[in-house]
Amino acid sequence: MKESISKDEGDQAQIDIWNYVCGFTSMAVVKCAVDLGIPDVLVNPMTLSELSSALNCSPSALYRIMRFLIHRGIFKETVNDNKDQLESIIYAQTPLSKLLIKNGANSMVDLLLLETSPVMLAPWLSLSARALADDASSFQAANGEDLWRYAAENPAHSKLIDNAMGCMARITVPAILDHHPEVFEGITSLVDVGGGNGTALSILVKACPWIKGINFDLPHVVSAAPHYDGVEHVGGNMFESVPKADAVFIMFYMTGTTKSV
Repeated sequence: MKESISKDEGDQAQIDIWNYVCGFTSMAVVKCAVDLGIPDVLVNPMTLSELSSALNCSPSALYRIMRFLIHRGIFKETVNDNKDQLESIIYAQTPLSKLLIKNGANSMVDLLLLETSPVMLAPWLSLSARALADDASSFQAANGEDLWRYAAENPAHSKLIDNAMGCMARITVPAILDHHPEVFEGITSLVDVGGGNGTALSILVKACPWIKGINFDLPHVVSAAPHYDGVEHVGGNMFESVPKADAVFIMFYMTGTTKSV
């Protein structure tokens, strides 16, 4: 028996499909805002002409971008009735846009830049390859090799990963220390396996100065890691051996998934 669909159901289906078709738009416009530096420039409320002048970009294009971002709650606007139509709009920050300030205390920019890079977007469009071939990841299907080998051969992408991991560390490690400081009591040495540029350990060692930190990652990663007091950078392969310590800390970040152990 053929199932009938009501007009309301059909109309809603059309709306839902359009949302999927244009689902990438929000991500793309938010990245546009970061690339232009809108969150960094909009420290104090500005009119359209002030903002476009500060960014050196087209006022008409910027107006449409800001309309979209305001609708999504990234920025907010107020109206000054004493000015003409466009100049009456005054743009300002919101809690969301403050997370997009590049050097902000709680900045999420590095995560956004990693996940919106063509290298990381391509696997999402190759998920069918993963379903059809069990021996190939979607990343490998899209980029020709696995993520870690690709990163080793492409320093710019490796830096994107390290910066994103550092971003996650600045969010998650303080939360762990705030809610479960007892976890690190009695530990005198701690090895962070896959610790990237050492951001996580630098935060931990600063909060727990009795801990000796060992930042363990692939040689090409630790060779570019900055110096931190109380942290030793060690290169190697975790599938072969891991430096000895009282405890191991692991924080994974992969295509939007994080896991701390």
